Amino acid sequence: MNLNTLQFDELCQLNASLAPYSTYEIGGKARHLGLPATTEELAVLLEGSKHKGLDVKWFGMGSNILFPDQPQDDTLFLSLKRHIELTFNEDRLFVSAGVPMTWLALIGVMTGIKGMEFTYLLPGTMGAGIYMNAKYFNYDISGLLDRVYYIDVTRPQQGVQHIGVDQCQYAYKQSIFQQNPWVIVGADLHVGEYELPQAESWTELMKEMQVSSAASSVLPDYFRYYQNWIGRLSAKGYVVPQEFHDVIADRGGKHHFDHACCGSVFKNNYDFGQPTGKLVDELGLRGTQRGYARISPYHGNFIQNVGGATAEDVLYLIRLVQDGVHTRFGFVPEPEVVIL
Repeated sequence: MNLNTLQFDELCQLNASLAPYSTYEIGGKARHLGLPATTEELAVLLEGSKHKGLDVKWFGMGSNILFPDQPQDDTLFLSLKRHIELTFNEDRLFVSAGVPMTWLALIGVMTGIKGMEFTYLLPGTMGAGIYMNAKYFNYDISGLLDRVYYIDVTRPQQGVQHIGVDQCQYAYKQSIFQQNPWVIVGADLHVGEYELPQAESWTELMKEMQVSSAASSVLPDYFRYYQNWIGRLSAKGYVVPQEFHDVIADRGGKHHFDHACCGSVFKNNYDFGQPTGKLVDELGLRGTQRGYARISPYHGNFIQNVGGATAEDVLYLIRLVQDGVHTRFGFVPEPEVVIL
């Protein structure tokens, strides 16, 4: 057994439930679960997985993933929630894959950086946002990026590589990372002028970011924690952007955080011209339930786990919507949720 194999075993949890690592709160026991806190630990896990012949499935907060009820033993499930790094270098900000996207909005308020307000309450980490080009109304993550750092799973010995944002093939919820076996390490962002809080306050802030990111993926807890930040920012003398209040009203109005879910299950078909949620409404499927999975009674593009749902329950409802939309409207809606 070589050194990398020994380190791999030390960094892995065995027979760990995946449910706490998904906002769906669904998932069976994984034979291998990796939780790297640094890029070096990530590299060890990737090299070890190649040596052991394991398939790698990586994720952040698990906000856009449906884990299987019975995971394959030959898979390494790789959570980057603990991979937290945020460093300034002149007019650029490096953000590691595990940083929650909402923290970009909070950091923006505390440093004077503009343009990151839309990330408030985006339920996911930076790596996943880069992967799927996370979007809120007319803003998306790719608009913040300068370059992205990644490790090729098939050649982890090559170490960290990078690619410019203009080469990332970004489009609506699409990127080059969806077409390649690359684990995103982090990204440089253009930030312009900024002013950091005092050193002691900044250190405490970074510690809190690490703790909050590593916390559970339970959506009601997530919502309460970041909603409370509005009062904290005001108490510190910062001006809270109106966008924060608008996001709370919008996502709260859709009951996005009431139950375990992944947000929008399907991408919108802009060629058709109507959001998928409205098509589900026209089919009369709101509130339809299978087991403990339910199409939200408030938003047709949400499928909720109302307590004890399985992946098969959710998949049944996904297929029900796809069949209904295909029969009535002539196309099959493409899932946004990543089904493992």
